[in-house]
Amino acid sequence: IPEAVMKEQGSSSLREVLRNVPGISIQAGEGGVPAGDQMTIRGFSARTDMFIDGMRDFGGYSRDPFNFAQIEVSKGPGSAFTGRGSTGGSINMVSKQPELERSFSGTAGIGTDQYQRYTVDLNEPIKLIPGAAVRLNAMYHTNEVANRDITENGRWGIAPSIVFGLGTPTRVTLDFFHLDQNNVPDYGVPWVPVNTGPFAAYSDKPSPGSWSNFYGLKDRDYEKVKTDIVTAKVEHDFSDELSVRNQTRYGQTKRDSIITPPRFASINTSTDIARTDWKSRDQITAIVNNQTDFTVKFNTASIEHTLVPGIEISHETDRNYTRIKTGPDSPTTSFYSPNPDDPYRENIQRSGARLQSTVDAVGVYAFDTLKFNEHWSLSGGLRYDYFDVDYVSINTNGTYASNLGHIDRTLSWRTGLVYKPVEEGSIYAAYGTSFNPSAEGLATTTITNTATATTNINLDPEKTETYEIGTKWDLFKKKLALVAALFRTNKTKARTEDPNNAGDIAVLDGQQRVDGLELGANGKITDKWNVFTGYSFLMSRINKSSNRLEVGNKLSNTPSHAINLWTTYALPFNLEVGAGAQYISERYNSNANNREAPDYWVGNAMLAYKINKDITLRLNVNNIADAEYIESMSGGHFIPAGGRTATITTEFKF
Repeated sequence: IPEAVMKEQGSSSLREVLRNVPGISIQAGEGGVPAGDQMTIRGFSARTDMFIDGMRDFGGYSRDPFNFAQIEVSKGPGSAFTGRGSTGGSINMVSKQPELERSFSGTAGIGTDQYQRYTVDLNEPIKLIPGAAVRLNAMYHTNEVANRDITENGRWGIAPSIVFGLGTPTRVTLDFFHLDQNNVPDYGVPWVPVNTGPFAAYSDKPSPGSWSNFYGLKDRDYEKVKTDIVTAKVEHDFSDELSVRNQTRYGQTKRDSIITPPRFASINTSTDIARTDWKSRDQITAIVNNQTDFTVKFNTASIEHTLVPGIEISHETDRNYTRIKTGPDSPTTSFYSPNPDDPYRENIQRSGARLQSTVDAVGVYAFDTLKFNEHWSLSGGLRYDYFDVDYVSINTNGTYASNLGHIDRTLSWRTGLVYKPVEEGSIYAAYGTSFNPSAEGLATTTITNTATATTNINLDPEKTETYEIGTKWDLFKKKLALVAALFRTNKTKARTEDPNNAGDIAVLDGQQRVDGLELGANGKITDKWNVFTGYSFLMSRINKSSNRLEVGNKLSNTPSHAINLWTTYALPFNLEVGAGAQYISERYNSNANNREAPDYWVGNAMLAYKINKDITLRLNVNNIADAEYIESMSGGHFIPAGGRTATITTEFKF
């Protein structure tokens, strides 16, 4: 997704940008999973498959695209490229980099629901140092959420960077990224549990009350998140055939939040919502990551090779402090007319207990692309991963409640054969594998039960394989790209638990499958008409599970059909119009398939007027019909989408 599309749509979050990609569904945080960006790709969770410039970004926060030049979504298993995870795909955010051409651009926007957004992008070459330049991106954003009471978002960010040696064999880039958020978080409204009381007609269905209701407390619910990332990159070209790149990064996310998940005080006898089930995060996650890779080009006989060997080393830490309440419970509130101004009584504070996890990982990899002639090429690669996790649960008195450790050693591989019948078209067949360490969740998820932690940490990784065939055609002098893919993903060793086993024992006996079709068209139909569209069909099925009631069900949060469309057309008199639509079919909130979110359509529109070559005025209207639909969901609650919004943005570039 290029920066131009983000600007046309007025995107202010990663989630808004990813609506352009079919096959991605949004999840809501719940329980041990922190709030922030939660995605599924092709039916499988991609919560830890986020990357910035190819390096893992696993902090639990909501990302803002102000410093992204583009966002890349790679479909299919990616463990050969990225290591653990990447069952259905991964998301890579490409940072803006300094350039030798001087430029100054930015935006200033206002809108409904107290929307304000300001960005600045300044690039300046350093005249005293040939080949050097600096770049500064900054952002301030605040908004309420249409048709959602109380909820609001506020954040600011800054991203300075400097490069030396542009245009020379050796380049050195240093950059820093800081994002500071202060939000009133939203866990939406409850699903109605199986009910024989006032809501019996709505058992396992969305709540019948107003979806604008906020069930938390103004004085208690908050979300403060700070993310800092420092990166150093060194690149050197020994020759046209040999180059090396090294990247080193330190990243840290601090999360301090208390969120009220809406739950009924009594399942069958009351319509009140309890405030006792608050979710706390007092957490610091950090990563130190180093990547070194070489690019080597050579020939063997008539075959051209591009070989990329490398090594990745990372050290990840997670510390989450437990909180307890020292006062009485805050009062329940009416389901139909909640009062967010009710008194906050709990006095929630640290208990002295904490959960800690440390991950040391090493990945060694090599990829080779063999070009036989102008029609045929073969690519393939292997990656060996060493994944060592230590998990410690510490009591309030400082003693260890548990001290666990586990090491996984896994080999992943991927290969693809490409046939180009003509220069403008290609047909491919591919196969790849991925793995998810069972201990990975301990690094980012709160697990307080020692038996559960012990069971999870000692399991081997989940294993997945994907078969795919597809084609890509570049039309109209390579201005428009058409793509199509058919794939099957098998998770043959999926974690599964018997709900009737009181020991909470997980085993690798599950089998899950997703068969899919994806279609896409991106680029220019004419010089004035741009299109960015896609369709996905996902047929998911649980073939084997320790929970017999799940067998034959669909995977959670996996809609069968998804359509995304964005198109713009340049009119006379410096005008440009744009329109977009998204369709998501029905999907379930869990593998139990007992709670279903209805399908929905949502439409957006844009009108832009180019005042002169430097200044453009843009009007965006999102959710034109003010549609009410479920945007994200979890086990006990779902979060309704925001209603109709309108923003006016002035974009300038000099």
